[in-house]
Amino acid sequence: MGQTSKHKSGFVALVGRPNVGKSTLMNRLIGQKVAITSAKPQTTRNKISGIYTEDDMQVVFVDTPGIFKSHSDLDEYMDKASLSSLKDVDLVMFMVDAKEAGKGEEYVAGLLKDLDIPVFLVINKIDQVHPNELLPIIDSYQAVGKFAEFLPISARQGNGVDDLLKSLKDYLPEGPQYYASDEVTDRPEYFVVAEMIREQILRLTDQEVPHSTAVWVDQMNQRINGKLQIDATIFVENDGQKRIIIGQSGSMIKQIGMRSRKEIENLLGEKVNLKLWVKVRRDWRQDPAFLKSIGYDKKDL
Repeated sequence: MGQTSKHKSGFVALVGRPNVGKSTLMNRLIGQKVAITSAKPQTTRNKISGIYTEDDMQVVFVDTPGIFKSHSDLDEYMDKASLSSLKDVDLVMFMVDAKEAGKGEEYVAGLLKDLDIPVFLVINKIDQVHPNELLPIIDSYQAVGKFAEFLPISARQGNGVDDLLKSLKDYLPEGPQYYASDEVTDRPEYFVVAEMIREQILRLTDQEVPHSTAVWVDQMNQRINGKLQIDATIFVENDGQKRIIIGQSGSMIKQIGMRSRKEIENLLGEKVNLKLWVKVRRDWRQDPAFLKSIGYDKKDL
């Protein structure tokens, strides 16, 4: 469908605690499609967490690392300098649980007040509270922040999500479609990291083994003692390949892990704790459902 001058697009920062339902909202908006795009250099320093596309609008949701930290100390909730990471976005969605603002939320709301762009307060998990409780929640935020819209939703059940999209369309500027319609990247670093691990397998093992290996990053969103925890699974097609990847007394998997970790730390600019597992999945290259589940497209192999 040809684009008209009315096409809306923009970058939207999604701010909120890790457990507030951001990924649930992404899944709700974008569906369960797996991001199969290769990592592309981004125009902003933010991380893309999801791309929502419809005929006349594209929303590129970006994560803002450092806005919220998982510490309870108020002075660590938000680094004022990290507000500068919001200068390239068109709109901020501050996502909170359906309860009155606590000290951390009040602090962040106060800092967001200084932005020259619209800030939406997205109140999630409204399915868990009585409708009568919503007004006091909104009042508690109105007292401490400046919000263009108050949007009660249930990301899990889908309540209010259409209204949220309509509000985004109202506020976003006219602009081009930045990404292809089928690009729904969910943290492209996952894929870069997986490729870095695969690269080390390629360098360290015999020719037949690399082509029979797939790497899937199971998780890389937790930090323990200042280190990003990355869990990844290396899939191979038979037991012989598994033995090669593990090596004598685990020597090969240790090498792969050490080399990969250095590369990943250089890429991400932070310390990493990398854990690798090796699993046999027979004939995985011929299994379209499995390929899709680990983010591969058969034609790319």
